[in-house]
Amino acid sequence: MDEFVVSARKYRPQVFASVVGQSAITTTLKNSIVRKHLAHAYLFCGPRGVGKTTCARIFAKTINCTNPTPELEACNRCESCLSFNEGRSYSIHELDAASNNSVEDIRQLIEQVRIPPQVGQYSVYIIDEVHMLSTTAFNAFLKTLEEPPLHAVFILATTEKHKIIPTILSRCQIYDFNRIRAEDTVEYLKMIAQNEGVTTEDAALHIIAQKADGAMRDALSIFDQVVSFCGNELTYAKVIENLNVLDYEYYFRLTGSFLKCSYAEALLIFDEILSKGFEGQHFIAGLCSHFRDLLVCKDAQTVSLLEASDSIKAMYREQAVSCNADFLFEALNLANRCDVGYKASGNPRLHVELCLLQISYLCAEKKKPDVAQATAAAVPAATTPTPTVNSVRTATVLNSANLPTTPKPAAEPPKTVQIKAAMSSLSATPASAPAATPNNAEKPVATDTAQDFTDEQLQEVFLQYAAALPEQKVRVKNAVLNAAKTIKEDRRTISITLDNSLMLRDVEQEKDTLIYYLRQHLHNTQVDVTLQVEEIPAKAAKPYGNENCYKFLVEQNPLLASLKQKLDLDYE
Repeated sequence: MDEFVVSARKYRPQVFASVVGQSAITTTLKNSIVRKHLAHAYLFCGPRGVGKTTCARIFAKTINCTNPTPELEACNRCESCLSFNEGRSYSIHELDAASNNSVEDIRQLIEQVRIPPQVGQYSVYIIDEVHMLSTTAFNAFLKTLEEPPLHAVFILATTEKHKIIPTILSRCQIYDFNRIRAEDTVEYLKMIAQNEGVTTEDAALHIIAQKADGAMRDALSIFDQVVSFCGNELTYAKVIENLNVLDYEYYFRLTGSFLKCSYAEALLIFDEILSKGFEGQHFIAGLCSHFRDLLVCKDAQTVSLLEASDSIKAMYREQAVSCNADFLFEALNLANRCDVGYKASGNPRLHVELCLLQISYLCAEKKKPDVAQATAAAVPAATTPTPTVNSVRTATVLNSANLPTTPKPAAEPPKTVQIKAAMSSLSATPASAPAATPNNAEKPVATDTAQDFTDEQLQEVFLQYAAALPEQKVRVKNAVLNAAKTIKEDRRTISITLDNSLMLRDVEQEKDTLIYYLRQHLHNTQVDVTLQVEEIPAKAAKPYGNENCYKFLVEQNPLLASLKQKLDLDYE
């Protein structure tokens, strides 16, 4: 039986060309070798499993190779390459800083640096997890790192660059490694599967790549795991079963229930997910990702941001067509808030279910205007004449202010009507209630009604209008209630005198509504309103203090001054 070697070691890149997802870094390193611009210290930093140590080994092997290829890759046939591949090289040294982080370990390294290489031109020292060195060890390493022997090259690797002191950073060339894209990981896994004789589905490999989260070493470890479970055939269903990944199908079904406003179906789907052993937070995090993926599919420019197989992308594009962008924004916001507050919730299941109910309600709210519009359209044309622009605006303002309307006969039972139908009928211009006419609009024709009214009727209508105004319109209400300053000039123009310019500004905004209301309740289409300001003079300040009071009284009666002088009186 052949000894099994894990894929992460078996398929570890041996040359720069086989490194996945780090082309910018490998190109820079190869160019430095071509131009012989080698630095004495390098720092490779980035997430786990993205090729930091691998690139360090390839770089060390290449600069010591005695017979490089025309592409400036290591030949893997010379003595230096063979000794490194077999783990017996005395020119390339690897040090684990996690277990060798003291000052004594650094002192031994400094003594070792003085020894020239036996094979090759350089002695390369690869120090992994360099951030684990103590502060004193870093300080002891500074001098050697800045001015090493000509044959010494240091390559430091770390996943936590922020833990390295600035004096070390300033002595190194820094290379930042990126996370490996899902597409690159899938292509590499396809190559390995083909070499191993394993048939795969693209959807299954995308699940592995997403689970690895940009780390190739993790992806290879997961690949070995699922091959042990599935055998030589990797299918999507078996992979999600082995990795405990929630199927895409649940999220598509759940979104479909949201679009149908079926909260009951959404709750049943969530119960089915819980019965399979998935946690609520894992589910809600996946729901956030699902809404995000639907959102990026709404625009052709952002479809490339979706990391999934072609079959899954087609499903996303199909469902994105039926989803409104506003709905996706609001649903994503609700799901994200649920995810953030999940751990703090005393009842996690109810917390998630409440989120599902709120998302279901979003679609119900979106459909309400459509129902109202369809109902309003069903009203016969004879009862809803086409309103003018000004009358629609005025009727809308009246409706928002909850102003009273002409009472119906007692014998007529109350009716339930749609809002738009009521607004249409209110804004129409029958003989009994003509539409409001702004000052700059055309005046009513002579055939309109011009019923006479008394002062008492006018005051009563003003009181009704003021009573219907909201509390925040205090200045308007006071102006209307001040009926003593209302003058009926010619049974047509009503002049309202206001106390100040602020009151004038507020009443100007309500003028069209007031005119409409007066015409409707006074049954006179010729009524108009004019506004004018009569500033109240400031009252004289009252005298304060005995002396000021005395002076004030003397101004009123000068004889008090002589009386005070004759009797020798004081102010008190």
